Amino acid sequence: MDFQIWDLPGQIDYLSGSFSISSIFGNVGGIIWVIDAQDNYMEPIGRFTDTVVQLTDLYPEIKYSVFIHKTDSLTEDYREDTIRDVMQKISDELFDNGLENPPVNYYPTSIYDHTIFEAFSKVIQGLVPQLPTYETLLDTVAATCRFQKVYIFDVMSKVYIASDTKPSDISSYELCSDFINAIMDISNMYGWDRKQETDSFERGKDSASQTAEAIVCSTKGYTVYLRELNA
Repeated sequence: MDFQIWDLPGQIDYLSGSFSISSIFGNVGGIIWVIDAQDNYMEPIGRFTDTVVQLTDLYPEIKYSVFIHKTDSLTEDYREDTIRDVMQKISDELFDNGLENPPVNYYPTSIYDHTIFEAFSKVIQGLVPQLPTYETLLDTVAATCRFQKVYIFDVMSKVYIASDTKPSDISSYELCSDFINAIMDISNMYGWDRKQETDSFERGKDSASQTAEAIVCSTKGYTVYLRELNA
């Protein structure tokens, strides 16, 4: 899977005649709109709904995600009220423009915890056409091995491409993400370049072992099993 992420300033009107709409949005699978929960978000909401309304007729396959960002510093009650308010205002504006069930998902995010990675994971999953097949296979793995939760991670970004269909909680994702961080740190310190092996037997043995590696670790009362599949 090859994804490209374009970071575009939200204050620029890309739907005006100054830009080529087809060049910018023609091959787009999803749009992420970031709203600052600590700022006045009425103007960003208005720009977002205008974008959705104008693009829906041209590119109905685009999926939209709203990241309600910086919610971590708000009190619990105010955070929930802010999230509901953003969702309600967007839904009302889209409904007023004739869009009753637009493909919009909402995610509260922060850079100080794992919510931003969880949100990006959900966005990526929405763009993976094989997702139902992956989920079915992971359900089989979870049932056969009696795993509480199973993920397919992109190790470098810590975004998970798919998981089994059991309800997911952020603590399970955080545990797996932290475990991957630990493995990456250890690999960077103690790993070696296997391509430099000179002995043919060792080289062949290494080549076979690179296709899959398994590590088992018990931490925080859980047993975490990591199996690396190298493409």
